[in-house]
Amino acid sequence: MITAICPGSYDPVTNGHVDVISRTAAIFDRVVVGVVRDPHHKQTMFPLDERVSFLEDALQHLDNVTVDVFSELVVEFARKHDARTMVKGLRVLADFEWEAQMNQLNRLLAPDIETMYVMSSPAFSFVSSSGVKEIASFGGSVDELVPGAVARRFRELFPAGRPGAPLPPQE
Repeated sequence: MITAICPGSYDPVTNGHVDVISRTAAIFDRVVVGVVRDPHHKQTMFPLDERVSFLEDALQHLDNVTVDVFSELVVEFARKHDARTMVKGLRVLADFEWEAQMNQLNRLLAPDIETMYVMSSPAFSFVSSSGVKEIASFGGSVDELVPGAVARRFRELFPAGRPGAPLPPQE
């Protein structure tokens, strides 16, 4: 069985993430979506259990996909699941620049683990978690950008929007 991991903070999961994970699930026998417990490069808006719950709900239609949490090096998370491939989604050039750096570091740590990149579908190329958080915090609808459970949670958090509220943490 060939296993791949799809690591990320998923703060929150977007329809773009679901698209990339779904396409990955069509390629690999098994996909483990890894949710980083405490990302060092950003502060999360949603607690870990909520991020995991959003993913499990959004991915329940994919029989070969599971969700797990990690706090170790991503290459160690891959090894824990016997995965030799990490799959990452790319939307824009800035994503590529960041991922290229991470790829080189991961190859240094684990040359036996490959990183595969899946280009975002055009319908989702502009969707980012930080953009979604900003729209929602000002009362805008994100219904077409995120799974239903995430959109409902945003409506609970920001029922009338919060003009002038501090912006959510950036990705």
